[in-house]
Amino acid sequence: MRRFCVILFLLFGFRLLAAEVIPPPPAAYFNDYAHVVSAGTAAQLNQTLENFERQSSDQIVVAIFPRMQSDSSIEDYTVRVARSWQAGQKDKNNGAVLFVFAQDHKMFLQVGYGLEAVLPDGLCKRIIDEQITPRFKAGDFDGGLTAGVQAILAATKGEYKGSGTTVAQRHAAHANGGAGAVIVIIFLIIMVLFVILPLLSRASRFGGTQYWGGGWTGGSWSGGGSSGGGGFGGGFSGGGGFSGGGGSFGGGGAGGSW
Repeated sequence: MRRFCVILFLLFGFRLLAAEVIPPPPAAYFNDYAHVVSAGTAAQLNQTLENFERQSSDQIVVAIFPRMQSDSSIEDYTVRVARSWQAGQKDKNNGAVLFVFAQDHKMFLQVGYGLEAVLPDGLCKRIIDEQITPRFKAGDFDGGLTAGVQAILAATKGEYKGSGTTVAQRHAAHANGGAGAVIVIIFLIIMVLFVILPLLSRASRFGGTQYWGGGWTGGSWSGGGSSGGGGFGGGFSGGGGFSGGGGSFGGGGAGGSW
């Protein structure tokens, strides 16, 4: 009997695990997986949220899903997703994620530890009930999310100061810097193997004067200048898009339905 109970417990646990899906971190700040917002509004809000991170270092993310893929409560499920996405800076925990589940008619605003003072549960509830819900009930997802985002930014503005860049841009700059160093090393190796060593070998054979400015005739290398193009110049790419900064969440925030 005891073994049977253990088996039932394990099967039930596996069923719960299988029923829940933690989506991967999004590539943007505003993500409409349910396709309920116009493309123009989505692009505008995404740019607004990206610019806000540059100005404040806060990472505010919106994710609209068709439905919630979990048997848990919306509060428990969304805090697990928010923790896995790590919105906000690691040393500030200044992230917030607005989750919307269109088919379930539910939403929840998860707030990181560092923004709970300016986005307390009561204010989150008012933003949802007064700014978002009435517009959603009228079928105006564009207006509801625009008003909701504006209210969140107004509440959090000035709490922290940004560096003018986003986490994604810093990651891209670091990656490009590492790639540049690898290219330089490869270039130097090629120069040693195919230019300098053949020159030294030729000089040791003929014992004559070495002409580094060009003039080797009949050899594998001629000409003194480097060819145009190539090089290691050029700036870093924009590195746009959302990338979590390591922020942590404790369950602060509020939810609602329409």
